[in-house]
Amino acid sequence: MSSKTTGTTSQFLLSTLRDLNYEVDGVTDTTPLGDGGLELESLTLAEIAMQVEQEYGVQIDDEELEALAGLDFGRLVALIDERAADPALTGRAQ
Repeated sequence: MSSKTTGTTSQFLLSTLRDLNYEVDGVTDTTPLGDGGLELESLTLAEIAMQVEQEYGVQIDDEELEALAGLDFGRLVALIDERAADPALTGRAQ
């Protein structure tokens, strides 16, 4: 079970995005990851998925990567936290 909190997950993701040269000032839980928001591309989402797996042990499979662009920042944080808390969780990104 992960001891990381939502705030820590949020900070981790913001730091990762910053490292990938994305502007994260003003990002909120309702900021879309894709169109009209951060405009994350598939390669960036794949990199984030790899970083999340290394940091949290949470796997996001290839089929889910495209769905991530349809999420907002807060939902991605919640998805990571849910899976980190319960590794048996197999729900898809929604």
